[in-house]
Amino acid sequence: MTFHGLTVAVTGAGRDLGRRLALAFADGGAEVLLAARDPAAAEETAALIRAGGRGTARAFTCDLASPDSVRAFATAVAEHTPHVDVLINNGAPYLHGELGDATDDEIVATISAGATGTLLLTRHLLPLLKASPRPDVVTIVSAAGEPGQHRSEAHPAFYAAKHAQAGFAEILSSRLRGEGVRVISLYPPDFVQEGERSVGAPLTAASVAACVLFAVGQPRDCFIREFRFEQI
Repeated sequence: MTFHGLTVAVTGAGRDLGRRLALAFADGGAEVLLAARDPAAAEETAALIRAGGRGTARAFTCDLASPDSVRAFATAVAEHTPHVDVLINNGAPYLHGELGDATDDEIVATISAGATGTLLLTRHLLPLLKASPRPDVVTIVSAAGEPGQHRSEAHPAFYAAKHAQAGFAEILSSRLRGEGVRVISLYPPDFVQEGERSVGAPLTAASVAACVLFAVGQPRDCFIREFRFEQI
């Protein structure tokens, strides 16, 4: 699949699914703007992209739990490029356990990054997205954001953050559709980073990434609003 000429911003690009998505878009020829809380991790992803010899990459620091960091990242992106074609809202800390298993600071950070950080970053990058002839906003929500889904062992704060992302994506899709902005949400269950991609096996990050690439690669008359996944 080709993404030559596109500028793609990916949050949480320093590891796991975010890194996989960044490498995939770069392999398709895109310029990838890598956002991560750990600048060294973002630089490591950028180095992998450069070593691959396809696409280009630029690393940025962005702590989604800090509004100042989010604004600084958005300002740096605006100084670097006149438009962003694809925003991948992937960065969001996972928190495990029951309500009493996490500290207040961990709960605040989980909700601040996943909910507030996603909303603020989308807000600040929206002018650059609207400057693109083919803007897409993709959010990796999680099945934990689906009403009535209780199968994840994630902490209630993670559930809260993901429900906030889902509500935000839903209203954003409705309000931006007329302006040609596609808002695409994915609701994967808990998945593994590596594994066999076969019937009966746990969902893998590679399969989640493949869904993102498929949706973004569709013609502009094809509006895929959501990916919902069956669980084992």
